[in-house]
Amino acid sequence: MPPAQSRPHTVGVASFDPDAFFDAWSSNASLPQNNDFRTSIVNAFNLKSDDDYVYHATAAVTLAQVQTAINYGGQRELHAWYRDEEGRPIASPPPADITAYTSIFSPHTSTPKALTALRANAKRDSLRARIAVHLSDTFYLPATPLPSTSTTLTLPPKLKPTDTKVKNPYYDTWAWTCQTLEWAGPEPGTEKIHQSHHILPVLYHHFGCVCPSHDALALIAQLTTCALPTAAAVPKGSPGREVIEIGSGGGYWTYMLRRLGITVQAVDNAASRWRTTWIGDTIIADGVGYLRRHDGGKGAILLLVYPQVSEDFTGKVLRAFEGDVVVVAGTQNRNRFTGFREEGVVEWIGREKGEFERVAQVPLPSFAGKDEALFVFVRGVGQGGG
Repeated sequence: MPPAQSRPHTVGVASFDPDAFFDAWSSNASLPQNNDFRTSIVNAFNLKSDDDYVYHATAAVTLAQVQTAINYGGQRELHAWYRDEEGRPIASPPPADITAYTSIFSPHTSTPKALTALRANAKRDSLRARIAVHLSDTFYLPATPLPSTSTTLTLPPKLKPTDTKVKNPYYDTWAWTCQTLEWAGPEPGTEKIHQSHHILPVLYHHFGCVCPSHDALALIAQLTTCALPTAAAVPKGSPGREVIEIGSGGGYWTYMLRRLGITVQAVDNAASRWRTTWIGDTIIADGVGYLRRHDGGKGAILLLVYPQVSEDFTGKVLRAFEGDVVVVAGTQNRNRFTGFREEGVVEWIGREKGEFERVAQVPLPSFAGKDEALFVFVRGVGQGGG
């Protein structure tokens, strides 16, 4: 099966080395100065100063057009992420509330404690309180073993600020966008927000559809070694279970997992184009066909990042999968992103693969106007849903 390309690359650049990119990345120096997002992207990816690449996603924009939108700030309701019951924009959250939200996903904080602090320090009936309650209500990580096993999933401990082994340029850039776009996280009303911002296509093209968090990567790493319903735990020091990412796109999630030493097979049908591709060995294939040629994925973990559920593409992949674990990174509401309109991910998995049970649902860094999470489903004896 031929790879999508022979090496990682960025369109319009002579060469692109992901490892060198990470080595050079600084969570302070590499981020936009004075809100100059265009220059920061040009410098980070070594683009031409007059770069005019058109980023196609929810809109078609150039870096110059994105910068113009950023310069408008909250004018023309560009930052109207929160509205009252009549649909009128309400006051934007203060920077302190935005920082409290983005810090939840930092590898240097404890997620449960950060969620508790977000809620404890919120005024009653405030926007921050609504966000905190929503994130707490959708957080699901029971202190009980996985189905038919003695394994309990746990979130990773917080790391020292000096620990750089979990460097994540996407997270740093996303956190900057939250302050710039005055976004302090999703709340129930986010489901009614159907617009985003011009920045989003650029993030899609250079990093991916959703940002992997330290928690998300650590949970996937645990799943590669722990006991599963049809398999014992992997002995310490042995290679963990393989992850199959179907619909891998530009490969940022695969690259981040490989940095942790996890074996990942990236499979994509190349129907979409990305400006930056982080890996050089993407397998160009239909997901169903790939699984059929590889024993249905038995013994592996299926990873679906922002699955497109319209036209039954991902449904067919899910039904062809014969392994024990499905991990989905995507929306946790029904506001039409990726086709979830009348049911959420949990309901959809329950209908498509009823023998799987939800064993975890943890928030992911959500871009302005979106509400995203990581879902983990494990084959069990129930009928799904968790």
